[in-house]
Amino acid sequence: MMAVEFWLINGKEKLRLPVNPPSNSYTSSFDYDETTVAGLGEITRIGYRKQRDFSIETFWPASYNPVYCNYRGFISPASFVKKIESWRDEREPIRFVVTGAGGVNVKVTIRDFEVNAEKFGSPGDIYFTLNLKEYRDVTIKTATVTTKKKPAAKKRPSKPKKKSKTYTVKKGDCLWKIAKRYYGKGSDWRKIYNANKKVIGKNPNLIYPGQKLVIPL
Repeated sequence: MMAVEFWLINGKEKLRLPVNPPSNSYTSSFDYDETTVAGLGEITRIGYRKQRDFSIETFWPASYNPVYCNYRGFISPASFVKKIESWRDEREPIRFVVTGAGGVNVKVTIRDFEVNAEKFGSPGDIYFTLNLKEYRDVTIKTATVTTKKKPAAKKRPSKPKKKSKTYTVKKGDCLWKIAKRYYGKGSDWRKIYNANKKVIGKNPNLIYPGQKLVIPL
């Protein structure tokens, strides 16, 4: 049967407890919320599992003793205390591992470290209580919000510009004659007159050589 091992790991640094605690126990509670609702009475809202609390109570011997020590590769009690306190002061989670059937392998934070030096009169031994709390990595998901571009407003087709020509009145011209030349029939003379009222004046029969007339096409 494989012996149960208790490990505290911080990156590449590892500490195995030379003396196992009496038991591997922890507290795993759940979040519940009771509310009183009119007409129903008390109801329960079921939340989520809380982070587990681990409490390790044992001692770090001053020297190796095969009666209660699990392995020889341990450091001095003073070095152990210094190491735990330095890990706690880094304010980063460490890993707590317990091998065996009821094993544990979780990230934890060091919450309390109570030291009782030379308890029971054992010279050099350090008794301690180490309280750990499970640590959960939180991943924040970012959402990308895309906004639809508004379709560009359609440009209204511009009205085609009316084409026109200019004509300089010659001797012997009249609006009928000019209309006949450009439109094929003299009866369209009013088109020319309406476009040139300011130039011709009130009488369409009076046009003079040299006047420039606009011929709408």
